[in-house]
Amino acid sequence: MQVTFLGTSSGVPTRARNVSAVALRLPQRSELWLLDCGEGTQHQFLRSELKVSQLRRIFITHMHGDHVFGLPGLLASLGLAGQCQGIDLYGPRPLQSFVEGALQASATRVGYPLRFHVNEPGPEGHVVFEDDELEVSSRPLQHRVPASGFRIEQKPRPGRFDGARARAMGLPAGPLYARLHRGETVTFPDGRVVDGRTLCGPLRPGTSVVYATDTVFCEQAIALARRADLLIHEATFSHRDAEMALRKQHSTTTMAAQVALAAGVKQLAMTHLSPRYVPGQPLAPADLLSEARAIFPNTLLAKDFLSLDLHPNGEMASISAAEAADGQGTGPVRQPGLTAGIRRRRVRT
Repeated sequence: MQVTFLGTSSGVPTRARNVSAVALRLPQRSELWLLDCGEGTQHQFLRSELKVSQLRRIFITHMHGDHVFGLPGLLASLGLAGQCQGIDLYGPRPLQSFVEGALQASATRVGYPLRFHVNEPGPEGHVVFEDDELEVSSRPLQHRVPASGFRIEQKPRPGRFDGARARAMGLPAGPLYARLHRGETVTFPDGRVVDGRTLCGPLRPGTSVVYATDTVFCEQAIALARRADLLIHEATFSHRDAEMALRKQHSTTTMAAQVALAAGVKQLAMTHLSPRYVPGQPLAPADLLSEARAIFPNTLLAKDFLSLDLHPNGEMASISAAEAADGQGTGPVRQPGLTAGIRRRRVRT
């Protein structure tokens, strides 16, 4: 699973940061999912190495323009390219009328199915999407308009297959081993029935990503993020501007860090930064990072085109220092995985 930030600014784009969008690449199924789609997101795709033709699902947190204005253009371009098999869109009830209204008003025919799913979770949250490999759940957040966060989680996978033990049992190697590895019960040609679970180690947990924006500090965000591998949380304001954050129902850096700490996540990535914090001003991005790290050290400040690789082998790379930590967000420099200038250490999941 690979997470790529396509937009990390709040409200309006800047020269260095576009408005909200995060891409989730799922190599094992050749799919791309999108979390929010601010204006200009399709341009960000063009500047990245992502294949927009693989886009299959779009999850929208709320209907503010900096999270949805990129949808009509992106969907129209996919139609012109003629490569789209259809897209599922999950979001608030007005999402469908917004998209269809924009397409109708501009006489745009996309030429592929758009399937809309209303996401209005109650206090306990609910499952938005589920298949054999992945589950997407959602909980309400606290903002000026109805907003929801999303949790994308890989389901537990079978443990290591004990091939030596299978051979010692006289089980012939071949395609049936794959079924045993999946934990299935297999009948062999000699009539023996073998439960694959007896030949596999303990289940291995999958990776999990939580996306929480827009929101002020709230218990729902903590519940959604519980023990996640990566929490992407908005941090619109500095702690010094906490009064403004509360008034506008946004989070400060310290609020994001407190959510990460209370939820017991492994990594916090702060996004949705106010354009007011730039080098040369009284508060710069590096100051925001310092505020959060005072509470939750394993924090990075996301920048456009930063990519993070989350590995499904029971470990993930934890970030510290280098470009992700300087907070400058100086341009579209893509960082493949967690390699460029970043120190890596193993963290058990």
